[in-house]
Amino acid sequence: VQLQASGGGLVQAGGSLRLSCAASGSFFNVNDMGWYRQAPGKQRELVASIGRGGIITYADSVKDRFTISRDNAKNTVYLQMNSLKPEDTAVYYCRAGPWIGGKIIYYWGQGTLVTVSS
Repeated sequence: VQLQASGGGLVQAGGSLRLSCAASGSFFNVNDMGWYRQAPGKQRELVASIGRGGIITYADSVKDRFTISRDNAKNTVYLQMNSLKPEDTAVYYCRAGPWIGGKIIYYWGQGTLVTVSS
């Protein structure tokens, strides 16, 4: 299973970016998908997650600014990030839990850097 993330970059505060992450490989379908981030010197933290049925969780710090969505047919998860702040600067990782052999196994993408300048 491979996760290919894209969409990071440099943006000014108040700007927007859209991240994408596509899962590929041999699996039945993907259960939950999500985005995590890790800023320098900090632990990796959950940004947002979405279940296959659409149940969504957001970190308090991104509520009302970020929107997570997914396309089940493409096994792809998106993160629309608006009103970006310098504190959103981090490497963003996608995570997906495909069904393999009757159980959910989680995989991580390679990370994409988001830099928000003030």
